[in-house]
Amino acid sequence: MARATSKDERGKWSVDQLPSHAHFESMKNSVGIIGASGLLGGKLAGEYDSMDWEVVRFSRKEREVAGQNWKKLSAEALSGLDVLVNLAGEPIDQRWTEENKKLFWESRVGVTEQITKMVSQLPSEDRPKTWVNASAVGIYGDGGESELIEESPTADGYLAELCEHWERAASAIEVSTCQVFSIRIGVVLGKESAAWKKMASIFKLGLGGRLGSGQQWFPWIHIDDIVGGIVHLSQIEGACGAYNLVAPEQVRNVEFTKSLASELNRPAILPVPSFGLKLMLGEFADALLASQRVSSEKLRQTGYKWRYPDLKSALKQLNEG
Repeated sequence: MARATSKDERGKWSVDQLPSHAHFESMKNSVGIIGASGLLGGKLAGEYDSMDWEVVRFSRKEREVAGQNWKKLSAEALSGLDVLVNLAGEPIDQRWTEENKKLFWESRVGVTEQITKMVSQLPSEDRPKTWVNASAVGIYGDGGESELIEESPTADGYLAELCEHWERAASAIEVSTCQVFSIRIGVVLGKESAAWKKMASIFKLGLGGRLGSGQQWFPWIHIDDIVGGIVHLSQIEGACGAYNLVAPEQVRNVEFTKSLASELNRPAILPVPSFGLKLMLGEFADALLASQRVSSEKLRQTGYKWRYPDLKSALKQLNEG
């Protein structure tokens, strides 16, 4: 028998009198995604859409897409969000010219400083409850054989400093009532990701091989687990600091190379020497050759379950279709 419902003297439904099937648009959770026009941002927005969240997609340019709510970034547009996710950033897998370094910095640190200022200007009750800010495992630099956890010291060098300032920018101004944390992302593997496309095309030609000695640790993660990790963390009360978003299976570059070649049924006999990589890519080569044995234990302790916890299952999915 259905529960009887009634209104109180103010004309509002009492909580214990609401029908179990009652649903109000205003009760939806809301998320704003900065960088929603990118691959990761687009997939994340789609995931929240599938969960029936109200999704606000932010873009630098005016956009009109049927069934999607696009806005230009402003304090007013951030007001009232439950979750804010900042994924903005110029792709870093290119030559690190002085001009590009400025773009990397401004699109990460500069944009994050703008967001912090906007959020801090809002009344406390209108600020996003949770702010997830992107970062990268590049903050650790070359860790050699050491296992890198969120409390590990940050390194010297351009990429580490970029990541450190990126994270600082999200908490440079005290933003009470808004929990802020950073996600340190590893090498992203997804069918449409730049890293996968480049690696797969080279290996399919039989031209693949380890980078440098191949003994450096290679912190990878499937794009579906970045999406899953962000959604998971965004709903945990008390999430704070930094979280490494990498797969739990730790592999060296040579092991990754062999697994990839095996999945693609191609040889992996053409190693790329360190000096050759540096000639081709300049300073960016140092990031590719860095050894980073990054731990995802902190994320695991929150209860997250990886969709692709091991390299074999991830590569199989990427090579399908």
